[in-house]
Amino acid sequence: MKSCTDVILIASHRSLLDQLRRCCSFMPATIHAAESVSDALRLYDRENIRPHLLLLDSSSSHFETMKKIAALQQIGEEVPIALLIEDQPASALEEARSAGVTHFLMKPLEQGQVESLLSSLDERIRKAPTDLRNGTHPHVTRFSDGNFFLAGSPAMLEILRQIERIAPPDVPVLITGESGVGKEMVARMLHLRSRRAGKNLLKLNCAALPADLLESELFGYEAGAFTGAVKAKPGKFEQCDGGTILLDEIGEMSAALQAKLLHVLQDGSFSRLGSRVETKVNVRIIAATNIDMEQALSERRFREDLFYRLNAFVIEVPPLRERRVEIPYLLRDMTRALAATHQVEPIEFSSQLISAALEYQWPGNLRELCNFVKRHLIMRDESMALVDLQHKTSSRYLSLTRSSPSKSVDYSGGLKAASRCAKDEAETMMLRSVLEEANWNRRIAAERLQISYKALLYKIRQYRLDAPDAFVAHRNVEITTSVQNKLVAT
Repeated sequence: MKSCTDVILIASHRSLLDQLRRCCSFMPATIHAAESVSDALRLYDRENIRPHLLLLDSSSSHFETMKKIAALQQIGEEVPIALLIEDQPASALEEARSAGVTHFLMKPLEQGQVESLLSSLDERIRKAPTDLRNGTHPHVTRFSDGNFFLAGSPAMLEILRQIERIAPPDVPVLITGESGVGKEMVARMLHLRSRRAGKNLLKLNCAALPADLLESELFGYEAGAFTGAVKAKPGKFEQCDGGTILLDEIGEMSAALQAKLLHVLQDGSFSRLGSRVETKVNVRIIAATNIDMEQALSERRFREDLFYRLNAFVIEVPPLRERRVEIPYLLRDMTRALAATHQVEPIEFSSQLISAALEYQWPGNLRELCNFVKRHLIMRDESMALVDLQHKTSSRYLSLTRSSPSKSVDYSGGLKAASRCAKDEAETMMLRSVLEEANWNRRIAAERLQISYKALLYKIRQYRLDAPDAFVAHRNVEITTSVQNKLVAT
């Protein structure tokens, strides 16, 4: 047995701890005592103990035991749960097994059964991936709708620690990161770990609605405020009074709405459309964006006073290519969740397919990975999935190498200037490649890039990307021919 084996015993009776230590006296296992599930979670979260086994005493009622089992799932499915039992009926044991219990130990504890369990655990540890053997179990929190938050890389584990610190106080949080990295899951974790967890969490995408409609969605309206407003309607702020609102893609919000949002942040009050009466609400605001906020500020597309209100705490979510260690676990958990949603049998990913997934850059991040899993789950053709990944990996490499040679980087501006230069070059190459694939149809290109049409137009102007003369001429001929055909037809 390896000395790294850690066991957390959750029991209120000291006698059980003494029994367990006697049974493990000849085995190099470290026993950590916890009187409650919250103590066990504290050992995991704050003292950074990564257990290989959880031992739970079932001396409380069956209902309470089931609640404890569910709570322990926060530590992760990779950690087996053993239940200490006396005379439970078979139905209760079956329910516990369905809830996640993997082993049962009879009380009083005997050395033979404990040694047998730890021996099988040792075999499991030796077969586990290196990061699990080193005790770095990925943290998984599952939500009721099948979505989940996973943190297995150093960067995401640091974000989890940030969440634990800033979730309880009622302060605005700005979440930044590329499209599809999981900013909404971070927001849900902030709400779940806050004092508002029992209240509503509502999300509104600021880029998906025109300014007028977005204002009425946020603040509501009175009857007669505009054509079609036959009766009053509360907005999102009123609906989640006492809870949390997530404003996704806040960088796309109009200047007028930014001013009204600033007022809510300052005073906690606003007026419905068509009303002169102010409404007071107690709402925590979490904002998310995938744009460069510094650039938006310099170009006066975003108010400085609102930005400084929102950015007291900033969580930057890294892209998937910078946390590749999580990909095998994401593949597994996405497969399970999607299989349950589509009512099909889950599938296992071969080591060859996982290796191919680790080599790919995943420009669409978690959203692209989820779509890949969904296709593989439905088609169930591993060779096709493997070819798809290898093709995209090689195509991406070729598109980068065929691009115009990089300009020599001017290092006089320091690391930040060099990073910005490299970022601009990469964005230019990707934009041109996708636009060419879409025959310069900007709406199709925006969909493939997973950004708004407005954002694409801005990027085209920013990097001075123009359609090739041959394409423009060809397009003009198409339009002229179309017009002539219509004239002939008439």
